[in-house]
Amino acid sequence: MGAPVFPVGYDALVAQLRQAGCVWAEEEARLLLAVDGGPETLADLVDRRVAGEPLEYLLGWAEFCGERIEVDPGVFVPRARTALLVSTAVAVTVPAATVVELCCGSGAISRVLARRLDAPRLLAAVDVDPAAVACARRNLAVAGVPVLTGDLFDPLPAAWRGRLDLVVANAPYVPTVAMALLPPEARRYESAAALDGGPDGLAVLRRLAAAAPYWLAPGGHLVVEVGRTQVERFRAVLSEAGLVPSVVRDDVADATAMTGRCPDDVAGGRYEN
Repeated sequence: MGAPVFPVGYDALVAQLRQAGCVWAEEEARLLLAVDGGPETLADLVDRRVAGEPLEYLLGWAEFCGERIEVDPGVFVPRARTALLVSTAVAVTVPAATVVELCCGSGAISRVLARRLDAPRLLAAVDVDPAAVACARRNLAVAGVPVLTGDLFDPLPAAWRGRLDLVVANAPYVPTVAMALLPPEARRYESAAALDGGPDGLAVLRRLAAAAPYWLAPGGHLVVEVGRTQVERFRAVLSEAGLVPSVVRDDVADATAMTGRCPDDVAGGRYEN
């Protein structure tokens, strides 16, 4: 087969996107040209991309771990580096694991776990943002995963306490002072609540770690993503919560995942019936 044929304006579009700072200008040009709607639609999309709007919002989807995930404007866009969080979660789970995803955003992680885990029982995904919940419900309908609105564990049934094998969360971990340093497309278009982790970036993760032992089954795991410089502080947070911490690092993707394991001798987690 020969090389793909693009409209006459392809090279000019690549140059325009590259000048606007798009690192993957060729791929972005291909994706934008594939959108239905004709020249006027294309011109509008290009103008918005050049202005800094995330490509995923323009397309209406993002690719994540081999899945096409619908993404609505304002909903956190799944990042390629979060593939490490997924692989770490898969590595620590057991067959037929009971799984809950918190801070689910678009539901991308649960969507991939439904495919990768061995006969998982994906009990629920949770997010505090109604816009994210609506988006996740569409993405997870095919997997039959209910999506609940609420803060962390709050909307989960009390009967699940001490019975979860895996709690996975890509919680916000950007320190507030570093929010201004994020790329403009994240800073201007994505929900600040999905990014801002408070003064040191660990405000939500601390609450998550403190509550997790009451929900995890013995031997169950909390799996989260953190920044590289936050590892030692969060290791101490996990240990203080009674969880056994470990770290997984991918230098190529600049990604860090951490797990907190509930000890086997904690009967039914910390929950007392």
